[in-house]
Amino acid sequence: VGTLPGGCDSAGNCFCRAEFAGPRCEQCSPGYHSYPHCYACSCDPRGAVDNSCSPAGQCRCHGNFAGHTCNQCALGFYGFPSCTPCQCSREGSLHGSCEQDTGQCSCRPGVTGLRCDSCQPGAYGFPH
Repeated sequence: VGTLPGGCDSAGNCFCRAEFAGPRCEQCSPGYHSYPHCYACSCDPRGAVDNSCSPAGQCRCHGNFAGHTCNQCALGFYGFPSCTPCQCSREGSLHGSCEQDTGQCSCRPGVTGLRCDSCQPGAYGFPH
């Protein structure tokens, strides 16, 4: 599939197209995935460690990034491409993750604020 028209050398190693590798061009080169198609990895440089990916095409993401190509924020982070930590209040929020675009945390009843760190009007005694 990935062999060039020149065939193979005297040792039996075939001449491969750039996206193929191995003695018989039977695997994808680094930076490519999904043999026998060997598509380019296309990892997002803002979120990926490098442009190499798994045989299935999953890129290696920095800790605050996620997704097949590292083109979104990981759980607990918001605002791609900066992917800032949510910093939701432990006492005031339902969980540590927030809305991916705005960073709004999910607040407990009677609690408000971006990070769920203050009382709603008419409520008092935060964080108790």
